[in-house]
Amino acid sequence: MARSREAKGPQFVKYFGQVIDALKELGGSGRPSEVKDLIAGKLDISEDELDETIESGASRFGKQVDWARFYLSAAGYIDSSTRGVWSLTDKGRSYSLNQSEAVELFKRIHKQFVAERESRKATSTPKQDEESGAKEDIAVVEANHRTELMKILRGLPPGGFESLCQELLREGGFESVTVTGRSGDGGIDGMGILQMNALVSFKVLFQCKRYSGSIGPDKVRDFRGAMMGRADKGIILTTGAFTVEARKEAVRDGVPPIELVDGEKLLEMCEDLEFGLKPKKAFEVDREFFAKFA
Repeated sequence: MARSREAKGPQFVKYFGQVIDALKELGGSGRPSEVKDLIAGKLDISEDELDETIESGASRFGKQVDWARFYLSAAGYIDSSTRGVWSLTDKGRSYSLNQSEAVELFKRIHKQFVAERESRKATSTPKQDEESGAKEDIAVVEANHRTELMKILRGLPPGGFESLCQELLREGGFESVTVTGRSGDGGIDGMGILQMNALVSFKVLFQCKRYSGSIGPDKVRDFRGAMMGRADKGIILTTGAFTVEARKEAVRDGVPPIELVDGEKLLEMCEDLEFGLKPKKAFEVDREFFAKFA
């Protein structure tokens, strides 16, 4: 069994070539959601697979594609400098990966991670070891603050989670954000104003759900029904996930669109706004930068 895993590599390795091909088809760059949707369509991945989540509430498929992108970035095939957009480097534009090449790439990059970790351990002081602990290994990076943050969010009482969403929306640019939380109000937990410019603003109703599973299209329809005639837009924030059908329902033609903020996006908002998170600064040597001076 161990030999079989080593021959194939982790599951996310199978997406290495798919990510590169998807970005080529998108013209060399694309947002993560565009890349993932294209790969899912090309591979005919079932809705059950797309709806499967991991402990943090993120899509298992989506997270595997994220891991693939991480390794491709480390190998120089994808530019990691542009926030929110994945872009192929010149190296990535002129290359394609089959499965065996992808496995070899994974082994090479993973070996570099291990070597760098051991090098830091050998040359750093105990204090430096402590400060660099979060960067010692990719698995630790994935599991540290996000897992802890999601556990805290899901452990909040309903009123506390609503208040947290209220403050998060304020930090995100909303004004006059209030929590209603009235029973029998169709699941509407609060409202706010999104000021686009000096002349244009939108009234927004929001709903907060502390879920660990997936939210289906019926919840989206119920929320839309409750907000009809009362607001221009609606947002559902959850610590869980949304099914494929729920996402389709949210943007269905002929009805007001609903913004869906799942657990993964909720964590990203907290990171972007440094909301409840204390950033730690670290540096990594850019060897390619110094190569031109050698």
